[in-house]
Amino acid sequence: MTLDRAVLAFAGTMILASLALSQVLSPYWLLLTAFIGLNLLQTAFTGFCPLAIVLKRLGVRPGPCFR
Repeated sequence: MTLDRAVLAFAGTMILASLALSQVLSPYWLLLTAFIGLNLLQTAFTGFCPLAIVLKRLGVRPGPCFR
């Protein structure tokens, strides 16, 4: 799995988890969904992704987007 796919898979998993938690526990979990969406948006414009940095240090091979 490349770094790009790992970032997208992590973001998708976190969004689905926060949506489920908002239904079961508290609607405040939707703030996590909003945070992830904002982070994806700023990554699209700046190219800076904190998760990509962490995954790169863990040895995940880079893809075409995050080098």
